[in-house]
Amino acid sequence: MHQEWKQIVQMDILKTSASCQAKIPEAFGKKAANAARNFHQSIAEYEKTPLISLKELAKVLGVKGIYVKDESKRFSLNAFKGLGGSYAMFCILCQELNLNPETTRLSDLLEGEAKDKIGQVTFVTATDGNHGRGVSWAAGIFGCRAYVFMPSGSAEVRAEAIRKAGPVNVAITDMNYDDTVKYAKEQSEKNGWHLIQDTAWDGYEQIPAWIIQGYLTMALEMTEQLEEENQVPTHVFLQAGVGAMAGGILGYLAEKYAGCKPVAIVVEPDAANCIYMSAKAGDGEIHSVEGMPSTIMAGLNCGTPCKITWPVLRDYAEYYMSCPDFAAAHGMRMYAKPVGEDPVIISGESGASTMGAVCLLLQRKELARIRSDMGLCEDSVILLVNTEGDTDPEGYEKIVKGDAYPLPEIF
Repeated sequence: MHQEWKQIVQMDILKTSASCQAKIPEAFGKKAANAARNFHQSIAEYEKTPLISLKELAKVLGVKGIYVKDESKRFSLNAFKGLGGSYAMFCILCQELNLNPETTRLSDLLEGEAKDKIGQVTFVTATDGNHGRGVSWAAGIFGCRAYVFMPSGSAEVRAEAIRKAGPVNVAITDMNYDDTVKYAKEQSEKNGWHLIQDTAWDGYEQIPAWIIQGYLTMALEMTEQLEEENQVPTHVFLQAGVGAMAGGILGYLAEKYAGCKPVAIVVEPDAANCIYMSAKAGDGEIHSVEGMPSTIMAGLNCGTPCKITWPVLRDYAEYYMSCPDFAAAHGMRMYAKPVGEDPVIISGESGASTMGAVCLLLQRKELARIRSDMGLCEDSVILLVNTEGDTDPEGYEKIVKGDAYPLPEIF
């Protein structure tokens, strides 16, 4: 069953009946999450990122709790993406050296003959910024090489951050994201490099699966942290580009909270809403956004859903929100200028998209019927992930201090 709300405070919201038909892949379960975290814990920089309770905001918005997993504190990367890239690299290198990743330690790869062989390995990827920075950083950890290609319109400051993170060559192309991925694939085949991409297609599934498993470290952490708070989430808002992170996290939560799965809402920019479009089509298939979409949510500016996670998002998410840029900007300002004694959270455009969606849903009287339909009420415990910090510092200042992308007058 599909139900769509349109032209209400300029956001499109689609409801489907989560069928739970697709079996949650074992690749997104607890065993996979533990394996990924075991690797991440071997990295000297590893620390569990905080789960922040916004108690004052929850009171103002009329819900029981709002919890934010703050991935701006992940390693030195100001974003969560290093989790996936580093774990996938580790698995690829173990495969190259005929080692078992379940029993191999990071230190085993950084000495002797293994180190020499790894030094000859080259990776390549396409990225809007955060994934490339994670790949660059991981290449530095392992002592290998990498090439990073970025789509047209990428901010030079993001490219420079990738260069500073590790030993990579970075180039901004004149292509959209999907075509940049195709170009990276061509370069991998031409040069014998390892393509490390978090979207999947026929014949390219194992490496994206490893990347998604790397993201499960934060899913494992956040559920443990919620247990420490004696909280069970009733709603989870997940931002999506290709949907790798969103699908992986949703799959883990669906298994973890079997029987009481939180209501899942997928949030995308309206200019690049390929998951919303795919869900709206109602045929169960993947659909792409064509052309050169433009949005301030650079990390979500993707045209085609990830093949691996699409079935999970299709069958386990109840709502899909297609949001304008001002929603993300509103979320950034809400994080930066908190209510009462709530802590400040530094969040970039993609990271704040879900906060913007939550605030607009709960603040606007025009959306009362949708809130009711979602079951958002005084007993709701909302879980969010701040996927990035101020990865574009200049843009961040313009939005948070300069009030760029303000709410329309109807607000």
